[in-house]
Amino acid sequence: VQLVESGGGLVQAGGSLRLSCAASGSIFSINYMGWYRQAPGKQRELVATSTRGGNINYADSVKGRFTIPRDNAKNTVYLQMNSLKPEDTAVYYCAADFRGVVAGTESLYDYWGQGTQVTVSS
Repeated sequence: VQLVESGGGLVQAGGSLRLSCAASGSIFSINYMGWYRQAPGKQRELVATSTRGGNINYADSVKGRFTIPRDNAKNTVYLQMNSLKPEDTAVYYCAADFRGVVAGTESLYDYWGQGTQVTVSS
């Protein structure tokens, strides 16, 4: 099982970026997918989360600017980031909670992606 992120990069303040996170492998169902970020010298923090049932949660700092669309058929979650600010600069990580098979064992698992850098210049 893998979570593969893409879409990070350098953007000017006020610009937009779209991150993607695709889960692949022996996955039966994904309940929870979300995005977290970690800026230099800071703890990892929640950005946005989405459950299979449609419950969505955003950090106060991104409400009204970020959205978290999800394609359950493709096991993919996106992070649409608009009106970016320099303080959004961080490594963004995808996370997923799913039922699947890893190393021959079916169970519930929590996985993280490798992270993708987002840099917003002022």
